[in-house]
Amino acid sequence: MLQISPRRVAHIIIRAREIDAKVGRWDSPGDSADADTILEARRGDATEAELRAFIAGMNDDEKASLVAVMWIGRETFDAEELEEAMQTAREEATTPTEDYLLGVPLLPDYLEAGLDKLGINVTDLEEDFL
Repeated sequence: MLQISPRRVAHIIIRAREIDAKVGRWDSPGDSADADTILEARRGDATEAELRAFIAGMNDDEKASLVAVMWIGRETFDAEELEEAMQTAREEATTPTEDYLLGVPLLPDYLEAGLDKLGINVTDLEEDFL
């Protein structure tokens, strides 16, 4: 049984997509943000820091479940192997979960695919945040 709320996973998916959408700055550092530069990665942008803090604040069972969902989405484990994936995540945790997950390319896609394989409709959950 999943030890994290699917709603929390949906929140992480949305925030990770916001981070992935950011691009390098193309204006001078002194310029203010406007509609043309809103997707630039800026030093004062707290999106990644907020997501890191959100994941770091989870309990160990939630973190293991989150990693397991990502692994299922990445096809490292099958949905039927959820318990094994969570146990493996607990046993193999050697770095902070937020560092591990935010270093995974395509993280939001893997999380969404993992929830889908577990029979959880991500679209409905994401609409709650939009």
